[in-house]
Amino acid sequence: MDMAALRRIMRQCITKDSTMKILLPIDGSELSLHEVRFAMKLLREGLQANFLLVNVQEPATLYEMVTAPDPAVLESVSQAAGSHALQPAMALLKQAGMACETAVITGDPAHAVLELIEQHGCEMVIMGTRGQGLLRSALTGSVAQTLMHDAPVPVLLVKPPPDEDTADT
Repeated sequence: MDMAALRRIMRQCITKDSTMKILLPIDGSELSLHEVRFAMKLLREGLQANFLLVNVQEPATLYEMVTAPDPAVLESVSQAAGSHALQPAMALLKQAGMACETAVITGDPAHAVLELIEQHGCEMVIMGTRGQGLLRSALTGSVAQTLMHDAPVPVLLVKPPPDEDTADT
């Protein structure tokens, strides 16, 4: 979908007085920052929205649970890692004068995002595709596929930027 088509849809679906809440899953990668930049572009194009930046941490492994002196330590480390992963995205939004909420949660990424959509009243998810390939995607599934199928709100998938090595060929 090109930007002109997206603008037409935005005009049709959003009244000027309403503000949409958009969930942005952030894993701390440069690719997730690309998705944040795309969401920021939508706001510059006229969409009225607030962002919920979300990082989902993997549950502790059995080894971590056995060796950790206290479950609170595991939770603290998980929260700190999630907050750290959110920092670059928060900085991009702050630099542009755009406010956001944040959430760090532990669990299966797709199910955690589905829960947060409901808990926070989100009206859209903007996320990227990770290009796993057909075989790996078929065997393990992907968060994007699960959300496209199960989310009660629209899920906008952002393609990764062109690879710099292949852009010149």
